[in-house]
Amino acid sequence: MAASHAAPWSSSYRLIAAEKWRAKSAVLGSAVTAALVEYALPRPGMQVLDLACGTGEPGISLAQRVGSDGHVTATDLSSDLLDLAGQRAKGKGLANFSTQQADAHKLPFADQSFDLATCRFGVMFFADVERAMMELRRVLQAGARACFAAWGPIEQPYWQTTMEIVHRHAGGTMLEPGGADLFRFSKAGSLAEVLRAARFQEVEESVRKLPWTWPGEAEEVFEYACAVSAPFRPMLERVPADAWPAIRAEAKAAIERYRVGDEVRFGAEVVFASGKA
Repeated sequence: MAASHAAPWSSSYRLIAAEKWRAKSAVLGSAVTAALVEYALPRPGMQVLDLACGTGEPGISLAQRVGSDGHVTATDLSSDLLDLAGQRAKGKGLANFSTQQADAHKLPFADQSFDLATCRFGVMFFADVERAMMELRRVLQAGARACFAAWGPIEQPYWQTTMEIVHRHAGGTMLEPGGADLFRFSKAGSLAEVLRAARFQEVEESVRKLPWTWPGEAEEVFEYACAVSAPFRPMLERVPADAWPAIRAEAKAAIERYRVGDEVRFGAEVVFASGKA
């Protein structure tokens, strides 16, 4: 993730959560991953850069699409998360996937190195997003696309049944002023505006409603959300210990409203944007 917000996302609790909930979190984000891969239009032989890759997606899916003549370079600030991504790619027998620790604001690649770039739920955390976009444009071939997925508004089921419930009990600010903001591109046109400012061409933006499904219990959803949603950490740490039982009970009841059989089906509003270098 981006420079000024690197520490929380690299912390051990997120790594532990990523391992503990590996299979279920993969299901949770699978529809967004698949939609971004289709949106990116990968072709065999492409050289792809996946920014802020976390534990490996969509880079791993893209590597399966570009074939043995193509290659995916997955970057993140967290070496621990990159290790996980590399292990997952190796487990799938992918020889065309590699990882490199890198800051999006200063990419360690030559000009015009890539035919395609992707970033799933990472662009919101770039400290100087315009600088990162210009750096991305530098390493893309002329006419190559950069494709992004970012969170839409906080007013949607997954966040309303987790972090908004915590906020009602914790009081104060939900997100630290000047800190990482998952929802910074929820305003229509705001991500497209950043792309245009970095001189990307043929910029487009849309909002998609996609499945966001947890294959398990409501208590698990809440635990997972608290563990991996690092920008909310200051708020979570502000909650008095004796308030947690009531918060968990309220969250469980709210989450259960979205249960269908063995799954919790929230749905998600996700911003998709792209531009050509």
